[in-house]
Amino acid sequence: MSSRGSTFAALGTASALLMVTACATATSSDTGSSPGSAVPAAATTTDPDVGAPPGAEILGRPAVGEPFKLTIDYSNTSGLDEFEVTVDEVRCGEPLDPKALAHASTPGTEPQPEEGKQYCVVSMEVQNVGKSEADWSADEAITLNVDDIAYSPTQSDNELAALYAQYWSDQGKTDPSFGINPGSKSPEHAVIQIPVGEEPTTVWVASGNLLETIDGVEPGYLVQLGNTTQS
Repeated sequence: MSSRGSTFAALGTASALLMVTACATATSSDTGSSPGSAVPAAATTTDPDVGAPPGAEILGRPAVGEPFKLTIDYSNTSGLDEFEVTVDEVRCGEPLDPKALAHASTPGTEPQPEEGKQYCVVSMEVQNVGKSEADWSADEAITLNVDDIAYSPTQSDNELAALYAQYWSDQGKTDPSFGINPGSKSPEHAVIQIPVGEEPTTVWVASGNLLETIDGVEPGYLVQLGNTTQS
């Protein structure tokens, strides 16, 4: 990754109480966004739960670099998938990793975000702490939040994240979405667009494969991001 851009330090749960709402509604000038790419999160500036989906059970508020455990159950089996996930960093406003982009169908072409948007890359480490091979992907289980506005990866964002997975696969690190064995750990990346000039405040990670199912909003973790330095 380039050294430019924003790197978010871990400040812990208490920093969420001091955050000032920077944006109360999603930008209306988005072009090409998929439905639901910006959805309301729990509101109220002084609410420590700001950034979590309304009605979601918050399992914890870890800091960047602090691992947390995802336990995923399934309606058609008694088995559980268990992962330890760590959000290592979030970088915004810098070019995407050229080593990942080299795996694109047209290498050398720099992808462009939507007008008025910037790319943010959420870097995670995922370890299988269960008892059998299991898979997990951030594609539909994560949002990057600017106070009470939650941004999800679009289809094109997920295609860019897949380039990171291909790069790490070449390094012998299987992407968790393809399944990893107990004790194995691999990097996982999410690419998400937020408005230029905004700085994310939290990351929501659902303890499941989706943010919401027919049974309702999945529980999850509200990862606290610290002060930022824009490039």
